Amino acid sequence: MNSHEEGLSSTDLGRLRTMIHEQAGIVLGPDKKTMLELRLRPRMRELQIESYGEYCKYLFGRTGQEQELAHLLDAVTTNKTDFFREPGHFDYLVKKALPDLVSRKEPGKPLLIWSAGCSTGEEPYTLAMVLSEYAVANPGFQFCILATDLCTTVLAKAKLGIFDAAAVGPVPQDLRRKYLMRSRDKEADAWRVVPELRDLVSFRQLNFMDAHYGVAEKADAIFCRNVIIYFDRPTQEQILTKLASYLLPGGYAFLGHSETLHGLNVPLVPIAPALYRKNDAGH
Repeated sequence: MNSHEEGLSSTDLGRLRTMIHEQAGIVLGPDKKTMLELRLRPRMRELQIESYGEYCKYLFGRTGQEQELAHLLDAVTTNKTDFFREPGHFDYLVKKALPDLVSRKEPGKPLLIWSAGCSTGEEPYTLAMVLSEYAVANPGFQFCILATDLCTTVLAKAKLGIFDAAAVGPVPQDLRRKYLMRSRDKEADAWRVVPELRDLVSFRQLNFMDAHYGVAEKADAIFCRNVIIYFDRPTQEQILTKLASYLLPGGYAFLGHSETLHGLNVPLVPIAPALYRKNDAGH
């Protein structure tokens, strides 16, 4: 594709940045031009479109947004995650948050834990392992996990629950034996989450910029880690306020260690590094 050499025009780059911000809340600076070009190339090959100008003409055309917007957002979202990432959060969940939440829950009602921005599934499957182990130690404990992401491509991968050897590296050996199956194809060196664990996680697409998230029940804890760093401060405040509205009073919000709520007007109180709690009044 020789026309790639021309790159995105400043006009098309501006239009793309505006659309991405309006539709997904993601801020791409002018310095992200090369990154955006690289991310768009595989999609352009699929569509057999030769130039960035032609792609933008299609995207901004009458039917383009309807047919192409989801693919554009898939291309620009960053999906970096690991099993047992920021392990201190899972220790806190087991030792402090779960006993507290269970003590305040009506008997027989399962806890709802929400992985918001779940990417390829490592976080919700880690939660499923941790909560399953907690259930073994605490008979009668019940839970369900909701996992959401904007990107349909990563959600499809997450639902499959297949990971390579490098990805499952952080999973402790005893949990790996219990919750992961080794591929019969030794050359593939792939592992799959066991069906019983996959069944504990409900995956669905969700755009943080939607007016309503359509989550029927309020969550006891929300994991939204290393997600809001891609938004500007007003959008961060808007998203976190909305997420907090889906959190039960006294519920927990786990954020990434590089994220701060300093200066944001949200109903969450810091209680530990990158960990917040919705005040009991729910205001």
